Amino acid sequence: MMKQRMRIGDLTEQAKVTQRTVRSYEYIGLLPPTEHEGHGYHNSSEEKLARLRKIDQFKQLGLSLDEIRDVIDLSFTGSSGIQPKQKVLAILRKHLAEADRKFGDLQANIERFERFLAAKQQL
Repeated sequence: MMKQRMRIGDLTEQAKVTQRTVRSYEYIGLLPPTEHEGHGYHNSSEEKLARLRKIDQFKQLGLSLDEIRDVIDLSFTGSSGIQPKQKVLAILRKHLAEADRKFGDLQANIERFERFLAAKQQL
């Protein structure tokens, strides 16, 4: 199967990221390295564009780059996609539990501040 090829500039334009972002993602293992074809040309594949779009989706869900690294390959292997979805759901449940905990802490702080202000207003 022949992969559709594109220049790095076209890739970054379509994915709405910078070349620096692409290089960073390559460095930390979220993307495969860009292939060099001589004469200063750097070509990328449609698969890399799909991975950049999937990374953006995961970031919008609140996943960290480390968490994305744990699930990105699963998103591009296998036909069902069930395994990556289950892993992402587990991560999102963990995020929700942490947000609930932080919300509870914030509510407790608000109540303390309200009691403090009420006590000071009575002086």
